[in-house]
Amino acid sequence: MSITVVGIGPGGAPDMTEAAVRALSRADVVAGYHYYLPFVRPLLKPEAEIIGSAMRQERDRVQAALEAAAARPEAEVVVVSSGDAGIYGMAPLVMEQRARMGLEHIEVTVVPGVSAFQKAASLLGAPVGHDFCVVSLSDLMTPWPLIERRIIAAAEADFVTAVYNPRSTKRYWQLPRLKELFLQRRSGQTPVGFVRNAGREGQEVALTTLADFDPGQTDMFTVIIIGNSQTFVRGGKMITPRGYYNREETDAASVGQDIMMRSFRTIAAEMRSPDIPLDLKWAMLHAIHTTADFDMEEAVKADPDALQRIYDTLTAPDGERVIVTDVTMAASGIRKGALERLGVEVKCYLNAPEAVEMARRLSITRSQAGIRIAAERHPRALYAFGNAPTALMELCSLMRRGEAHPCGIVAAPVGFVHVCESKLMVKTFTEIPKIIVEGRKGGSNLAATLVNAILCRPDASQLRPGRDV
Repeated sequence: MSITVVGIGPGGAPDMTEAAVRALSRADVVAGYHYYLPFVRPLLKPEAEIIGSAMRQERDRVQAALEAAAARPEAEVVVVSSGDAGIYGMAPLVMEQRARMGLEHIEVTVVPGVSAFQKAASLLGAPVGHDFCVVSLSDLMTPWPLIERRIIAAAEADFVTAVYNPRSTKRYWQLPRLKELFLQRRSGQTPVGFVRNAGREGQEVALTTLADFDPGQTDMFTVIIIGNSQTFVRGGKMITPRGYYNREETDAASVGQDIMMRSFRTIAAEMRSPDIPLDLKWAMLHAIHTTADFDMEEAVKADPDALQRIYDTLTAPDGERVIVTDVTMAASGIRKGALERLGVEVKCYLNAPEAVEMARRLSITRSQAGIRIAAERHPRALYAFGNAPTALMELCSLMRRGEAHPCGIVAAPVGFVHVCESKLMVKTFTEIPKIIVEGRKGGSNLAATLVNAILCRPDASQLRPGRDV
C-alpha cells in the first residue's frame, strides 16, 4: 500500500527524470492539477484513472489519491507535482494529509524533479553558482509581514535569490515592494534575470539590472533570479562565481590582500546605500575598512569623480607626483608599494629645521609652517590632512592668494577646535577635487587610507583593494 509523489520538472518531457517517467508509466491512478496533466498524459497507460482538479483544490485531490491508495492496495497511485515535488510542491501536503487522515501505514515515496528555478537558471547561464535562497511572494498561506522579513534577510545576506509566484491579477504590489527592499540593500546594477514558461511552449528569457527591472513584465508563470554582489553578465549569460579564480589569486598573492578583498565585499554588502557613484563608494569602503565605522557613509564626501581626477593628474607625465601630508603619521600609512609602482613621493615638512625656525619666528604652528614650505616647493601636489586643522586652513589661505594649486585635497583633520571650520573653508574651492571627512571625525589613519584609495583607483571597478599591501 503506497503512493508516489512525482516531480515532473517544469513541464517539458526532456526535463523529466528517468525515475519520474518510470513511475508515471506504471501508474494506475494519477492525481494532478489539470494544467499539468497534459504534460504527462502521453506517458500514462491508456486505462490509468485520472483525478484532476483546479488550482487551490490541492487538498481535495490529495485526499482522493490517499483514499484510492487505501482502497486499492495493489494499485500504483501517483500524485503529480510540477518542478520538484518537495519545493513548493505536493510532497509536504501528501505527508501532512496522510497523518491527518490516520493513514501513516501508506508508504510515501518522493521522486525529485527539476525545479523551475533550476530550469530558469540554466537558461540564464549560471546565476546560482554560490549560496542562494528561494522566496515565494504568494501570501495565500504565508502572512506578508513574514515574507517581507525573509526578503530583507535574503537581501542583507547577499544571497542569490530566486522568486516564485511574483505577480498575479490580485497581487500586483508585492513584487515592486521586493524590488524596493532590495534596492535599499543592493546596487541597482545587480544583474537580474527572469524566465517565463521555463521549459514550456512560449518560453521567454530576459536579462536586466535591479534598477531597470520592470515588475510589470512578469506573471505567475515567471521565475525571477536576483544575483548577489559578485554576479556579472558576460556574453549574454548571468554568472555567479563560486570563487575558484579568487582562490588561485589568493594562493599567488599575499594573505593580507585576500583578507582585505573579503573585508571590502563584506562592507559593500552591508552598506546602507550601495548604489552610489563608484568614486565615492571606493573612498567610503576604504574609510569604513580602516575605522569599522559605518557612520563614514554619512561623513565621507567627495566631489564628482574626485579620485579619478586626482589620480590622473598625480600620475600624469608632467604631474607633480608628490603627496604632502600635515603630519608624519599620515605619511607612514600610505602604501609604499603603491608609491613605488607609480613613482610618487611623500613629503612632510612638520619636523624640517626650516619649519621649526619659521614657526618660532612667526608664532605659528609647525604644521602651518610645514604647509607654507610645501606649497612653495610643491604647489601642484596632492595635499592630505589627518591631524591639524590649522594646516588645512593655511593651505586655504595660500590657495586664495594664488600661491598653491594642489591637484587634489584629502581633508580629514580630527578634533574639536577649528576642525569643522577648516573643512567648510576648503569646500569653497570648487575647482579642486576634494575628499572630505565632514564634522569632527578624521585622523591620520583616515587621511592615509583615502590617499591609498586614490592610488589604487584603477582597481575600484572590480572592488579589488590591496594590490600594494
